[in-house]
Amino acid sequence: MKSFFILQKLVLLSFLLLCQPNIYAAEKQESLRHVSSEDCEKCHDEIYEQWKGSMHAQSTALEDPIHGTFYKAVIGDPTKEGVKKGGKYPVCLQCHSPAAAKDLKTKLDAKLAYKEGVNCIACHTMTKFKGTVKPDGGLRLGMKAYEFSDTMLQGPRGITEKDHKKWGVSVASNPGLLKTSDACMGCHDQRPNANKVPLCATGDEIAKAGGSTTCQTCHMPVIEGEANHAMMGGHDPATVGRGVVITVDTEKAGKVIKTKVKVRNLLPHNFPTGAPFRNFYVKVTAYDKSGAKVWNSTESHPIKDDQLAMMMYKLGDKGQPAPPPKATMVLGDSRLKPNETRILSYEIPARNVVKIIAVGYYDLLLPPIKKKFGKNIPDDLKKAQKVAQAIVKL
Repeated sequence: MKSFFILQKLVLLSFLLLCQPNIYAAEKQESLRHVSSEDCEKCHDEIYEQWKGSMHAQSTALEDPIHGTFYKAVIGDPTKEGVKKGGKYPVCLQCHSPAAAKDLKTKLDAKLAYKEGVNCIACHTMTKFKGTVKPDGGLRLGMKAYEFSDTMLQGPRGITEKDHKKWGVSVASNPGLLKTSDACMGCHDQRPNANKVPLCATGDEIAKAGGSTTCQTCHMPVIEGEANHAMMGGHDPATVGRGVVITVDTEKAGKVIKTKVKVRNLLPHNFPTGAPFRNFYVKVTAYDKSGAKVWNSTESHPIKDDQLAMMMYKLGDKGQPAPPPKATMVLGDSRLKPNETRILSYEIPARNVVKIIAVGYYDLLLPPIKKKFGKNIPDDLKKAQKVAQAIVKL
């Protein structure tokens, strides 16, 4: 009897060993685009933590309150399948949830890879940038601007000694894509709305400026030999502040102080760039020796009473301001062009003035949008951030 049980165990063990290759094959059949960044964390924990705090990781309508507010207002519920805009698949998912876009799904909580937005796999399976403009002049938006591999990961160096065996793939060397702005342009080149009004055109701005600076130079700086994956940008005041410089020159002329505030854009694209509701403005204040304010360049907000100090992209419909999805025309563009220096001139009453401070504020949202959608957006995202400053003592 004992021999019989031993034989049973040997048969069962042999069966499991024979089945193991089939289990492994089944794992390999899982599409790479469905692989979660949590799987990558096991070997790339530091990079994962950087990415986890990035806007790439928070790019979906489930995670980004600003994008989510517009998505729900224009497209619909991001937790429902089959949601369409004008009978078409929502084009915004081509950038904000690449894995879902590849599967043509709209229920973003159906898979972790959908909810993760621009995750590790979204970038590290791109093999070729086809460009954002088709031969017929139409646009390839987001993921449609690239070719992808579902069997080979892509890296800037192609380190292959650590095969990613769980999925049966290795890493191909693809620096021509991943170390250049081509890796970013599919989503950050040009985005029109349904009325063909340009919303985001960072790529075009960079092309017009010329030069060889890549997106990665600023947004993925190399630290201790590794490219940082925090992808810091408009949501990080410190990063924004690196792109603009404010200086102040003064000259006493009778009863006034002639003041020139110079605002210089150091970037190879417009400042601000990206989402059309981002804006930048300057406030100038004069103080007496007690620290009290004796003069302001604006009594409320530059958008109302100091428009030269307001740098923004103004969209409209029938000559009136309109939100990006409904805009039919560009009413104006006062943003700083690449490498532009703009001079704001003021005549400040000289009496009792001992100090003048010019402060630059970066705001993710325009005042009218805050007023209309503010209840759906956290307070910290509605608050303008101080990103530049200059002080002159007289």
